[in-house]
Amino acid sequence: MFLKIKNIPKVYWSSEKPLNLKPKISTFLFLCLGLTLFGLGEGLLIVSFAGASPWSVLAQGIALNVDFSTGIITVFVSIGVLLLWVPLKQKPGIGTILNAIIIGLMIDVCIKFVPTPDNYISQILLAIIAVLTVGLGGGIYLVANLGAGPRDGLMVGLQKKTNLPIATVRAFLEITVMSIGWYLGGTVGVGTLLFALGIGPSVALSLFIVGKSFN
Repeated sequence: MFLKIKNIPKVYWSSEKPLNLKPKISTFLFLCLGLTLFGLGEGLLIVSFAGASPWSVLAQGIALNVDFSTGIITVFVSIGVLLLWVPLKQKPGIGTILNAIIIGLMIDVCIKFVPTPDNYISQILLAIIAVLTVGLGGGIYLVANLGAGPRDGLMVGLQKKTNLPIATVRAFLEITVMSIGWYLGGTVGVGTLLFALGIGPSVALSLFIVGKSFN
């Protein structure tokens, strides 16, 4: 059932509009909670050493073909994705800014305090937990409706244009990005495949649970 969800649910703590500089305290807290979980999941995927996220593979692949670092390419890709928001009529908000700040901080926390598992099976299990955590956090902060990050905003915009389920749109995006990155020379691991195939259903499940729990 959750795989068919097409819209971001509106609950009592959702903001009326993304560009809201004075949101309710509950809205802001749920936004921060969602982004914290999102960043935690991203960090866990990195320390699992099972494979980078599809967008990191894309940045790595591009960096191998131009004279820029992977970090710089990641910034350029994010800017490019934000430019795609214009024809999709997506609007930023404080969540768009906090997306980069909170997620970045949580990634650093994970890298510093969470050890990489000793065996391959544990690494894969950690990668699965990472994908589910990113999906849970993504659903929560999107319901807050205070502005999405670049990739999530692209997902929402494309969903509105195509009217396809959110899980389908996200899977298409991640698989496409992963494939391009791999073609350009980026390294794809099992964790990359798990993220590409699992993040769409995970976000959809989170949206479904949040919508049912607060309505």
